[in-house]
Amino acid sequence: MPLVTSTEMFKKAYSGGYAIGAFNVNNMETIQGIVEAGKECNSPLILQVSAGARKYANPVYLKHLIQAAVETTGLPIVMHLDHGADFEACKSAIDDGFTSVMIDASHHSFQENIEITKKVVAYAHDRGVVVEAELGQLAGIEDAVNVKAEDACFTQPDEVFEFTQKTGCDSLAIAIGTSHGAYKFKPGQKPRLRFDILEEVGKRLPGFPIVLHGASSVPQDRVAIINQFGGKMPDAIGIPEEMLRKAASMAVCKINIDSDLRVACTAAIRKHFAEHPDHFDPRQYLGDARAAVKEIVKHKIIDVLGSNDKA
Repeated sequence: MPLVTSTEMFKKAYSGGYAIGAFNVNNMETIQGIVEAGKECNSPLILQVSAGARKYANPVYLKHLIQAAVETTGLPIVMHLDHGADFEACKSAIDDGFTSVMIDASHHSFQENIEITKKVVAYAHDRGVVVEAELGQLAGIEDAVNVKAEDACFTQPDEVFEFTQKTGCDSLAIAIGTSHGAYKFKPGQKPRLRFDILEEVGKRLPGFPIVLHGASSVPQDRVAIINQFGGKMPDAIGIPEEMLRKAASMAVCKINIDSDLRVACTAAIRKHFAEHPDHFDPRQYLGDARAAVKEIVKHKIIDVLGSNDKA
């Protein structure tokens, strides 16, 4: 099976009340862990690449690693550009064979966002590629994305119909209280998502796929392992998984998961070296990291996204 777009995935997810996991990838072991979990769960997958990942691993390496994942699993897999900063970034990814791109012009004015997104959509659709856009801004830091809390803003439901009609985008990322990075809430702060906004957006755009960014849960058992073995992440707090499951049962068809994988990898590697200080072969400690990613992804697919047996 070749790489696919998210069109059919999202139609099935919307009608079925589940979401597709969009997992950020940077290296071979992360990709292997994700697709092994997807294969065992018979789940469709979105493997997404950020600007930082393309710079770190080289786009050619990542493209062929993802292609290998397709060939070895037979799963429906989307290769998606995460947070394309401008038209040129999206054009480059499309020309490189990505089947889906995100244009993030949310930091521009409403009208500028429309014009930039519309230009990307025109180029992408002519080449059979789908486009995710963003309306509203999430706080937090993730690779090249850095938005201060005071600059973040919720998506305005009154704007979503005009935006999607004028741009022709295929899915829409909205801001309802999620945030980028591993430190989403302060200690003692009660996590809260604006489900009223999500519900209203669903009414304004019936059947239209909605995306959640900044939706990692930052598993506390893995954070505890990191801290136990020399790390310092005392205040890493993510989105409660029950909130993500509720979102997946509504209009949300794609949930981005990044920090969970990084935390799992780091916990596994720190634990490995503490227990095996004589080890020096990367296959030993990266093997543990791969297994940790697989475990986290299987849990997400089954207990949070609900996408198991949907491939």
